Amino acid sequence: MPKAQIIDGKAIAESVRQEITNRAAKLLETSGKRPGLAVVLVGEDPASQVYVRNKDRAAEACGFHSVKHTLAADTSEADVLALVDQLNNDADIHGILVQLPLPDHIDESKVLRLIRPEKDVDGFHPINVGLLTAGELDSALVPCTPAGSLILLKRTLGGSLSGLNAVVVGRSNIVGKPMASLLLQESCTVTIAHSRTRDLPDVVRSADIVVAAVGRPEMIKGDWIKPGATVIDVGINRIPAPELGEGKARLVGDVAFSEAVDVAGAITPVPGGVGPMTIAMLMVNTLTAARRLLGLPEEEALF
Repeated sequence: MPKAQIIDGKAIAESVRQEITNRAAKLLETSGKRPGLAVVLVGEDPASQVYVRNKDRAAEACGFHSVKHTLAADTSEADVLALVDQLNNDADIHGILVQLPLPDHIDESKVLRLIRPEKDVDGFHPINVGLLTAGELDSALVPCTPAGSLILLKRTLGGSLSGLNAVVVGRSNIVGKPMASLLLQESCTVTIAHSRTRDLPDVVRSADIVVAAVGRPEMIKGDWIKPGATVIDVGINRIPAPELGEGKARLVGDVAFSEAVDVAGAITPVPGGVGPMTIAMLMVNTLTAARRLLGLPEEEALF
C-alpha cells in the first residue's frame, strides 16, 4: 500500500490567509474600517509569547488593526478584567483574544466570560459554545483549531463528508467537543473517544476520519488506523531527542506518524499540519466579527 498523502497545512493556511487579506482590503475600501484584533498576554510564558507574536504578525500581514497588551505576571485579576471591559467597549476592536494559560491567581473562566460573545474570536464563550452546538454557525464564532481541522478535511476529501464515520479522540472544550459538533453538522457519524474509552484501538479502527486531540505523544499507533482513513493530528507534544544532542527535544503529535503514514490515506504532519490553520482561522474569525459588528452581510463561508 502506498504511503499516505501528507496534508500540507502550511499551504492551505496560506491560501486562507490570502483570501482574508483580500477580503479585509475590500472591507477597508467599502467601509473605511480595518478588522481590529486585540491580544492580551499576562506573564512571560515562553510558548505563549511565541503564539502571541505569531498572531500579531499574521494580523498585520492581513492588513488588520492589531493591538497587543502585555501585562506582568503579577497583574491583578481586577486589572485584567478592567482591560477586557475596555476592549469590549472599543469600537475599533472587533476581536479579543486572551492568551491562555493565565497565572494561577486569575480565574480564566471569569475572564473569558467577560469577553463580549461577538468579539470572542477564540470561540470559548458559553454563548458561542451553545450556538455551535445548536448548529447556528451564522451567529457563532467557532474555535479556531476545530474550524481549521474541518477545512483540512474538506480540502482533502473533496468537500462532502456526509455519511463518513468520524472518531474524535479527546473531549476538551477547546478541540474535542467543538470538533464533534462541526462533524455532526457535516452529516458524519461521530464518536467522541478518550483515554478511558474501552477497546480504544478498535473504536479508532472503525473511523474513516480520525481527529487526534488527546494530548499524549504518539498514543495512537499505526495499527489503530483503518486503511485509507484520513488522520488529523492536533497534538503538539515535546519529547526528548538525545539523537539531536544533549538536552534537545522534538515535536510529535498524538499519532505515531511513522507507523500511521503507511496505513492512512491522508495524514497531517506535526509540525506543519493543524498548527498553521489555527492562526489562519483566528484571522477568519476576526474578519467575521468585524463584519457582524459593522452590520454588514455575511460573506461566502470558507468551510
